[in-house]
Amino acid sequence: MGMIPKPLLRRLAPLLLGAASATGFQPLMLWPAALAALALLLVLIDPAPRARDAARIGWLFGVGHFTLGNTWIATAFTYQAQMPAWLGWIAVVLLALYLAVYPALATLTAWTLRRRTGMALAPALAASWIVTEWLRGWLFTGFPWNPLGAVALGPFDRPGLARIAAWCGTYALSGVVVLLAGLWLWAWQQAHAGRRASALLAGLIPPALLLVPLGGAPGDSPLAYTLVQPNLKQDEINNPRLYESQFRNLASLSRRLPENGSGPRIVLWPEGAVPDYLRPGYDPIWYAETTYGGDPELARRRMGDVIGPGSLLMTGATDLTLTNRQVTGAWNVITLIDPAGTIRGSYAKAHLVPFGEYLPFREWLTPLGLSRLVSGDLDFQSGPGPRTIAPESLGTPGTWGRAGFQICYEIIFPGHVADRADRPDYIFNPSNDGWFGAWGPPQHLAQARLRAIEEGLPVLRSTTTGISAVIDAGGGVRRFIARGNAARVDGYVPGALPPTPFARFGNMLSLAWSVAVLVSALVATRRKAR
Repeated sequence: MGMIPKPLLRRLAPLLLGAASATGFQPLMLWPAALAALALLLVLIDPAPRARDAARIGWLFGVGHFTLGNTWIATAFTYQAQMPAWLGWIAVVLLALYLAVYPALATLTAWTLRRRTGMALAPALAASWIVTEWLRGWLFTGFPWNPLGAVALGPFDRPGLARIAAWCGTYALSGVVVLLAGLWLWAWQQAHAGRRASALLAGLIPPALLLVPLGGAPGDSPLAYTLVQPNLKQDEINNPRLYESQFRNLASLSRRLPENGSGPRIVLWPEGAVPDYLRPGYDPIWYAETTYGGDPELARRRMGDVIGPGSLLMTGATDLTLTNRQVTGAWNVITLIDPAGTIRGSYAKAHLVPFGEYLPFREWLTPLGLSRLVSGDLDFQSGPGPRTIAPESLGTPGTWGRAGFQICYEIIFPGHVADRADRPDYIFNPSNDGWFGAWGPPQHLAQARLRAIEEGLPVLRSTTTGISAVIDAGGGVRRFIARGNAARVDGYVPGALPPTPFARFGNMLSLAWSVAVLVSALVATRRKAR
């Protein structure tokens, strides 16, 4: 360290601290490193002489934070031929340069509040972080991946402190993480001043809260499920020569077993599991390379035969948009198929992935050689948003429960995963995580757990390569299939909780907590001044 000039070291410090803070996320879960990094961020911000210096510190922190946390994005570039794989690392850094604007806004706001009101820096940063993380979740279509609150999420069977997201939301939970870091900084200051008892007490509070074994959720519902992970490798999933063997694999993992009983059952297949267009009416050329050579009815009947009587298949699929009999776009959908091969409903993905499912500014970027990570000239179109479907069997309403749906990436958006006017019993979240290496899937699962906690609803995730999981309404993982395995899990859908405060009020609740933190800190500051 002595060889590095001090000005350069001062510039590198927030960058390195940002990277250290990202180790608190899955799969590393080094929450002590994350809290320590945030505490040292407060140390760096406090003496900043000017507002722009505080913003620069926050921006550099964000660059390190998002570069390490989003390294999984680079892996996606290795599965397409249109652009060189090394471009993936440039994409990760460029995205981090943009996302770092939000921590910069948070540190700038906290520094300003500190200077103008004299309030403690930690609550100022906590309140600011809540607001800026909420902004990150919706500006320019939003990218709320890896909210800081995910650091508070415990092991599979113990959601831990993250359970409070039901009362405050994930964005406010991120503010709580900042407050815990501030408590560690205060403990260090107390120790430095010789107040060892106070330091010890304050230092033990964050780990005590983060390690608290909070868990528990309602029992199971009567609805049986079979959740399938076929392990369709990303470099093989679109190979027409393998379609038949892939279907046979899905079929072998989906048939009813004695432990499923004879009652209603849902069979859950992932996004990307079905290469066939399941709806009729398209030009024959679009069916040419599918499994059944242009017969969607045969495809559906074959799927119905696989699941058998009393079952309902929910599978990822693709529908096409026709304009004057010409295909002009596509929908990423979940299609519901009964034992007779009849479509009983569908859901179209609303939150699409930029550069994955559509190319922004296509007319400008295509001539530059840029394209989607998923091959194809057709962009996917956005669906209307969360909806609940209660498919009937033999005229009996709700035989297969009231299902809500979120496809892949959609599950990362707090407050946008369930229809508040028509609350479902559970959420089905099919996904293709085969693009995203070792770090993306566990981070994706962590965010699905946060949605379950916020909404008080179980989430069932079926993925192509893992991690597939059954998450109860308290955020605990009841069953899961590890990455790289072809397997199934069977059981009964966990029960739902009554609507949580977050389920009722959404992200406005998180913003209200931000205001509450600010007001409390201001009141405490004025009382101290007296």
